[in-house]
Amino acid sequence: MLEEALSKEGYEVLRAYSGTEALLVLAGAKPDLILLDLMLPGLQGEEVISQIKGIPVIVVSAKADLENKVDLLLGGAVDYVTKPFHMRELLARIFVHLKNAESMTAFSELTFGDIVLAIDTHTVKAGDTEIKLTRTEYAILKLLMQNPTQVVTKSLLLERISADTPDCTESSLKMHISNLRKKLREVTDKDYIEAVWGIGFKLRAE
Repeated sequence: MLEEALSKEGYEVLRAYSGTEALLVLAGAKPDLILLDLMLPGLQGEEVISQIKGIPVIVVSAKADLENKVDLLLGGAVDYVTKPFHMRELLARIFVHLKNAESMTAFSELTFGDIVLAIDTHTVKAGDTEIKLTRTEYAILKLLMQNPTQVVTKSLLLERISADTPDCTESSLKMHISNLRKKLREVTDKDYIEAVWGIGFKLRAE
């Protein structure tokens, strides 16, 4: 039923009848979006979702338990649709998430000078050389590269990255910035980050 409805909307559909088969399909193809049931033969949907990276997943399940929904949304699903559902609603949700994924792909890389930061893989490169950063250093650089012409205040830096990097505090921020500057300089031979006294930090234009 789902395949027929989606095909009529112009979507190309791949089917898998079990969790194990789903992973086999994904080994040879990367769809734009996955509709995932939870109660599958073989591997359960919860086990499958933990192995899916970089593809939006809409869970479609008869399980209506709130805790289950919350766990799956926190675990990587972009949406949760409870059976029974109206096809028009599901089609609308699919459309929205494909649009969101398209927008994300357009901004999946940040570039400044020689530095390229890939948001989807959490990697930073200068030319062909990967720069190994800690989670905190990556979060700091990402925020600076998202605001390449602005001074990012210390308070904004701490506020934006605190959820992902609890090790970064007001007292340790300067050390993290210093280590990040050193790593960038070792690979690029350039000083990319400058301190704006009493305010915060910004990227240094060449």
